[in-house]
Amino acid sequence: MNFKNSLGIIFNLKSLILTGISIALTFVCLHYKIIADLPLTLLGIAVVFPIVFSISEAYKRRETALALYGNLKAHSRALFFATRDWLEVVEKSDTEQIKMLLHDVLISCRDLLHSKVEEVDKREIAVYSKFSNLSMHVKVLRSKGLPSGEASRANQYISKMLDAFENMKHIYQYRTPRSLRNYSKIFIYSTPILYAPYFAKVSQDLAIGLVFVTPILLTTMLVGLDNIQDQLENPFDQYGVDDVKINPEKFIENLDD
Repeated sequence: MNFKNSLGIIFNLKSLILTGISIALTFVCLHYKIIADLPLTLLGIAVVFPIVFSISEAYKRRETALALYGNLKAHSRALFFATRDWLEVVEKSDTEQIKMLLHDVLISCRDLLHSKVEEVDKREIAVYSKFSNLSMHVKVLRSKGLPSGEASRANQYISKMLDAFENMKHIYQYRTPRSLRNYSKIFIYSTPILYAPYFAKVSQDLAIGLVFVTPILLTTMLVGLDNIQDQLENPFDQYGVDDVKINPEKFIENLDD
């Protein structure tokens, strides 16, 4: 995603609408001499601090999701190595089979994480089915001479893959505190109305071209922060520049490297 698209996410239609409201109300207050010296510290306490906290927490969830995805891939590769290297006699069909099974697992995980939350129950069944196929693959390797200790270790790899998937799924299903996000949005959307008299006051001695600089800057800044928080909220929805990209095709292609 390029810089232009990134700006489109931060400064969007919502920014334009609220900025327009802010400018219109400031003009009305200037026209009718409605002015007030409102404290800017109120904005910091009521709006900026909560939304910056939400952004920080959302980014931590994204970093956790990245680490979990790394674990999922690492143990997938370990399972591939076990199939390729641990048997006395390795058949090409075995390595091709594990590639296909790992591809199916990652595809099903991606499909779930990219889907709507209402579809989770249905897509979970597909994910667990693919993991079950991996477990059966280890059983087949056992029948081909894989020692029991090595088979147990391979099953541990699958267990750790499942653990990573379950934690990724919970990040996908649950969000940062909804009440805090809604609280921030209320104050962000009400700022153009509540602070119009203040914008009018600070603009009294300014040239006509600078009258609306303060409402434009303040409104776009607050809405931009809100948009950043929204695009970080779900690290798997592929909306935004910081989302976790799950690419099973590339992973499988590079397995033999």
